[in-house]
Amino acid sequence: MTKNGQTNPAYVPDATDKASKKYSLELAEKGDKSVIAANQDSYDPYKHREVEHPTTNSETMFHFLKGSLGTGILAMPNAFKNAGYISGSIGTIVIGAICTYCIHQLVKAEYELCKRRKTPSMTYPKVAEEALLEGPTFFHRFAPYIGDLVNTFLLIYQLGTCCVYVVFVSSNIKSVADYYLESPIDVRICMLIILMPLILINYVRNLKYLAPFSTLANAITMVSFGIICYYLFREPITTEGKEAFAPVSGFPLFFGTVLFALEAIGVILPLENEMKTPKKFGGSCGVLNLSMILIVFLYVGMGLFGYLNYGDEIEGSITLNLPAKEVLAQSVKGMLAFAIFITHSLACYVAIDITWNDYVGRKLGPQRSKLFWEYVVRTCLVLVTFLLAVAIPNLELFISLFGALCLSALGLAFPALIQICTHWYNTHGTAKVWLIFSNSVLIIVGILGLVIGTYTSLAEIIATFSD
Repeated sequence: MTKNGQTNPAYVPDATDKASKKYSLELAEKGDKSVIAANQDSYDPYKHREVEHPTTNSETMFHFLKGSLGTGILAMPNAFKNAGYISGSIGTIVIGAICTYCIHQLVKAEYELCKRRKTPSMTYPKVAEEALLEGPTFFHRFAPYIGDLVNTFLLIYQLGTCCVYVVFVSSNIKSVADYYLESPIDVRICMLIILMPLILINYVRNLKYLAPFSTLANAITMVSFGIICYYLFREPITTEGKEAFAPVSGFPLFFGTVLFALEAIGVILPLENEMKTPKKFGGSCGVLNLSMILIVFLYVGMGLFGYLNYGDEIEGSITLNLPAKEVLAQSVKGMLAFAIFITHSLACYVAIDITWNDYVGRKLGPQRSKLFWEYVVRTCLVLVTFLLAVAIPNLELFISLFGALCLSALGLAFPALIQICTHWYNTHGTAKVWLIFSNSVLIIVGILGLVIGTYTSLAEIIATFSD
């Protein structure tokens, strides 16, 4: 945010900037770095950021935790069922470490590119675009399109998250309602019941009006997690009948679920850009590392003890395994359903912002009916998430699908590509070999995760749908 309360505009180079950029690239290709280095070192993006309400380190950490702790952590026991309790624990730690490394690379690349472009901050799509312009000549032709590709993945991920929320809220409402009704209610009926409230809450155009509800939802979530832990440790934990190492065929589902749960890549740069002391975001004891260590610890704990408690009977969300007859368990399901219902509007807000501000709204231009069409877009996006959820009301498969499809690219492949391109001309010798090798491995892992994870999830969804 700028001091006037408006989001920093996207960097649009004018003719002078383009000429300067071209000259810099020519110098880089010739190996002359002295002029470029002197030009960059004189500009510190952190000192030029004007934020109206900068966040402290603790506030940034809280926001980061809030963005990571949601339905994903409740699906971790199901993920461990697909991997086994030993390979699941090790796999979660390894994936968490890789995700943390990639986030560090993305933040460092943004800082470096901001120095070169003399701009205070950049969005994820803009970082990707500028990075490709800094890389090998072959990538320059793709620079104008990489921002739209990143936005597409972000949009699909946010809408996928909203689908997960619809299924989660409806499934927990059904779980409570089935106990009091004579015959079980179809989960799709529950989705239909919450449809209109979902549309109305997404009509709120200013997030400050949702802030009190969001604070209440966070408090409810913390209390609910405490109650879930009570149920997890109420009975003795045993490994009997549980698999330490599950068949490899289930690992793609595990991979997609853990990525969905751990990654909050869409909020990383906005959080770092809003900090009062952005240098404290990275570093060995920075906000990012401390947050990710805590998140991985919580996810391993929930996944491990949830699976050891319920075994192969674990559902897509651990809340669905809580005793149906106990009022305390019913209250947890109801509270979390309310908390996630509120969170739906926050997740959909990002999708609306991308769709409306970056694409639809720009094409309409200054029209008197522009507000009407914005509400049409909001309604359509909610209906898309609703219809997908109605078509395939399977929580664990939705989570795995969107984790593999979007976060393999956004969280692994794109940051690695950005890192290679950003430092292509100012890295030499062994360092350049390591730059290419390490990031190429991450790109390959991301592509394999995307292809194999998406294929496996779609195959499971088709099998479920055909039944």
